[in-house]
Amino acid sequence: MTSATLTAPLAPARRLGVGAGLRHTLTLAWRSLVQIKHNPMELLDLSIQPVMFVLLFTYVFGGAISGSPGDYLKFALPGIIVQNAFFATMTTGFGLNNDLTKGVFDRLRALPIARWSPLAGRILADTVKQAWSVALLIGVGMILGFRLGNGPLGLLGAFALLLAFSLAAAWISVLVGVLVSEPDKVQIFGFMVIFPLTFTSNAFVPTETMPGWLQSWVEVNPVTVLADALRGLLVDGPVAGPVVQSLIWAAAIAVIFAPLAVRGLRRRV
Repeated sequence: MTSATLTAPLAPARRLGVGAGLRHTLTLAWRSLVQIKHNPMELLDLSIQPVMFVLLFTYVFGGAISGSPGDYLKFALPGIIVQNAFFATMTTGFGLNNDLTKGVFDRLRALPIARWSPLAGRILADTVKQAWSVALLIGVGMILGFRLGNGPLGLLGAFALLLAFSLAAAWISVLVGVLVSEPDKVQIFGFMVIFPLTFTSNAFVPTETMPGWLQSWVEVNPVTVLADALRGLLVDGPVAGPVVQSLIWAAAIAVIFAPLAVRGLRRRV
């Protein structure tokens, strides 16, 4: 006598709510931040290099460009903050590619967590590191003589604008991170793109000192726009126009690169 054994169909996996996804995101962001304790060099990269740029540019180029290091610091510090922010976004792609190549991302995606939380956790952790780097730069600048022209509100506005722009620019890094095969290639991309982008802006020298054919690009360069916005918020000068233009640039970058990065990540995993 034979008997047929009937098995009930498996119930579909329960969809996780937004609240659960946010908790998973915070947990994974904390995981990325805790790694700093075991790998302090990760934080030193965001600390030593920007401070070195501040000291070198202020005391080597300050007298030649602005007449004195103090006057040049008022002009250059916002630009150095912007350059550092662009470089810091590359850590998102570097860390993501490292997780992908080592299989960490696959293990995280196999857990009963929101599908978007590993990527969101990575970006959130890097935003916290970004805030640390900006605070360090402003602190060192104030030790060297930099003074806030618009008080605490201007400082908070500069922080908010820079972090919002960095969140948008991080999608470029994510796209690079999912396309290249090794983490080091993310850094190579950063040096090949970010250095020309920042040095063909008014981050370090006034636009009018450059050749006329270059000034046309400098004026629309997103680094120039963001540096002008930070100068207006932190020191003095126009605020509304540069801030609006910076937000437009951030929105355009996010609209273009976020879908491409998400599509590339889905193909990779």
